[in-house]
Amino acid sequence: MFLTRFRVNTARPGARRLLSSPQRLHAAVMSSFPALLPTDAASPDCPRVLWRLDHTARAEVMLYVVSPDPPDLTHLVEQVGWPAAATNPETPGWQTRPYTPFLQRLAKDDRWAFRLTANPVHHIRRNEAEPTKRTAHRTPVHQMAWLLTRQERGGFRILEKPTGIRLLPGGTTHKQHEHHGDRYELAVRDTRALSFDKSRGGDALRTKPVSLVTVTFDGRLEVADPDLMRRTLTSGLGKAKAYGCGLMTLAPLTGTG
Repeated sequence: MFLTRFRVNTARPGARRLLSSPQRLHAAVMSSFPALLPTDAASPDCPRVLWRLDHTARAEVMLYVVSPDPPDLTHLVEQVGWPAAATNPETPGWQTRPYTPFLQRLAKDDRWAFRLTANPVHHIRRNEAEPTKRTAHRTPVHQMAWLLTRQERGGFRILEKPTGIRLLPGGTTHKQHEHHGDRYELAVRDTRALSFDKSRGGDALRTKPVSLVTVTFDGRLEVADPDLMRRTLTSGLGKAKAYGCGLMTLAPLTGTG
């Protein structure tokens, strides 16, 4: 497995077009792997190509990719990177590092800061005669609850805040939601409602626009099951993985909060 970071040059004319469509960006990422055919389908529990955009500042956007093979992002450098700077073979415009050694070192009770962009959804219906419909969670309370219900199967536990620094008694915002609110080291940093065209075989074949809500979570976790944690990091979490969701990354904890 490999972890790749690519900085998008948001001043380039093609950057806005690429960043506005997860469909186009997905195609650009997948075309970075010469051995991967467009018809190849990933198994839900097997390592796959995952990607995520981090809007770290108004004019700084980072693309992260986790993949079984190292990507060749030359085409992205030419479209939305710094081609002149990338002429140096030692700095081709992106950084790729082996990810497997890090994954193998994960151990039970390890603690990490994490970031995850996901598509929190649930299934509802207005009456029993209607089929269930997949619907996005739109409030931070329900978005946090969505992630918390996936801790066990994901191989991690989100850390709880010490009682003394909680702003609310018991750390809860509502009696019916005692499992989230101010209780956990978890925050919703960014929510985006996306709508874009999904085309197949060129502009001649179009389906109805795709609409989805993405949420970026920042928090702190503890590894509960290293094998399940490794699967989460390499196979993704939740739906819409083709559109930049599901990729969780870990970083060393900083501070004592």
